[in-house]
Amino acid sequence: MSRYLLFDRKQLLLAPIAGRQSDVRAESVAQLGNPTECLATQAVLLVAAAIRHARMDGRPVVLMIGGHPIKLGLSRFLIDLMKKGFITCLATNGAGLIHDFELACMGETSEDVARWIRVGQFGLWQETGQLNEIAIEAASRGEGLGEAIGRTIEQNKLPYRDISIAAAGWRCGIPVTGHVSIGSDIFHGYPNADGASLGGASHTDFLIFSRAIQDLEGGVFLNIGSAVTGPEVYLKALSMARNVARQNGETIANFTTAVFDVVHLPENWADGPGSPPQGANAKGTTHPLYYFRPWKTILCRTIQDGGRSFYVCGDHRATIPALWAALTQPVFETDSVQGEVS
Repeated sequence: MSRYLLFDRKQLLLAPIAGRQSDVRAESVAQLGNPTECLATQAVLLVAAAIRHARMDGRPVVLMIGGHPIKLGLSRFLIDLMKKGFITCLATNGAGLIHDFELACMGETSEDVARWIRVGQFGLWQETGQLNEIAIEAASRGEGLGEAIGRTIEQNKLPYRDISIAAAGWRCGIPVTGHVSIGSDIFHGYPNADGASLGGASHTDFLIFSRAIQDLEGGVFLNIGSAVTGPEVYLKALSMARNVARQNGETIANFTTAVFDVVHLPENWADGPGSPPQGANAKGTTHPLYYFRPWKTILCRTIQDGGRSFYVCGDHRATIPALWAALTQPVFETDSVQGEVS
């Protein structure tokens, strides 16, 4: 037992989600768009070409997303890419799991944080607490958290399971992994939250994700809108995978990475050893974009021994449909696109 005082979770009042007035509802989830309305940039076309080539060679395409693609109503585009075999593993953080589950269960997600934090009700909703029960069951079964959420949504036939990424993964046999950090997600403080189960199930997902990264040679890793979890989980998994590969006389170096985000990088972001700027040291500070982890980790450091990287800057509501169109619509001949993108 700890010698320090603990917060008493039994004192919490969880309110029904019906009174929350969520910002995102099932009917606002976008339908698959008209390909002529999807403006694919050269960078998007090159990423799509890399994905096509990887899948033709039987190599994986691993996608990490933050919660915003789901909050922006883009789930159907990612689900369709999973169904068509363009994504072989999809990873997300705790926020992604929450938004996906709430949409599948209640047909709504995303609260007004500014409104509810003022009265101490932010994140404290009864229905979302079901995720803790799923985590407990997942840990007891040796399942990953994302795996168990997808199975539960599908087996219980939740009303909006057609727009659930986790459920799509369960149906397609594609891993959907959830990478949580205790205390960062709303359901971690609920009375029914069990830290050991959350940690155990999420750790299983980390091992599933790391196993997928072991096959990354010749494949593609995409990071869409995850500024911290995506780069950090990928970095550790890649180091583990390369450790084992080295022992077997193999390498994991020739693969493609891509980052989709809204941060504007310098025009010469891929111009060599000066990019990104070196970190701060005793001689002084450096460019603040050094601390934008997708740049230094995904676009530079991990592909320096033979890989290549692309940066797609723009609103997810434009870039994700564009990637979907470039991969699924015959109007785009991505295999013929040549060259590099800065």
